[in-house]
Amino acid sequence: MTLRPVDFASLLCSRLCHDLLSPVGALNNGLELLADETDPEMRQRCLELLSESARASANKLKFFRLAFGAAGGFGETVDAREARAAIEGLFGDNNRLTIGWLVDDGVLPKPAVKVMLNLALIAGDALVRGGQLDIGAESRGEIVEIVVRGEGPRVVLDTELRTALAGSADDAVITPRAAAAYLVQALVADNGGTLQVSAPDAAALLFGVAFKRG
Repeated sequence: MTLRPVDFASLLCSRLCHDLLSPVGALNNGLELLADETDPEMRQRCLELLSESARASANKLKFFRLAFGAAGGFGETVDAREARAAIEGLFGDNNRLTIGWLVDDGVLPKPAVKVMLNLALIAGDALVRGGQLDIGAESRGEIVEIVVRGEGPRVVLDTELRTALAGSADDAVITPRAAAAYLVQALVADNGGTLQVSAPDAAALLFGVAFKRG
């Protein structure tokens, strides 16, 4: 499974546009309502909705910049607090999702942070009715281990994402929704690591990654 860089860039752009369409569209709708509304209470409610949509848009952009882009600087490591803030910002408005942060290291290799964030994104999306999302990472000498676990009343990991994580997906049928899974698989492979995914019938969704520091 090896996409051309331009094709992968297209997948990422499509994924970003899809995820940002809702909050940005809400901003546009809120501005239109505000322009026509004269009732003070309704105007205040419109302003609150605009604030919520603007915050959601900013949080998504911060997360995607770190998960997909070059955020964190051009060094080899990223402050773990930045990764935590990105994850909590992305899921902060989801009252049905509880996040557990189990990362003791102050800094992590940049590939590890990208893997961790993208697995958190995949697991969070799989918890369709909410639940518990735990993210852990630990350095053991030259080895970095990452664990992401999702548990809830309904956990659905699409077959397309599962095959992309395994590196067995057909390039011709990879869609934008699998962009994060493809990136995780590529980063793990590039760093000589291993990726394990819990079985489809497991009670909880579990991702385990181990690879060498760059």
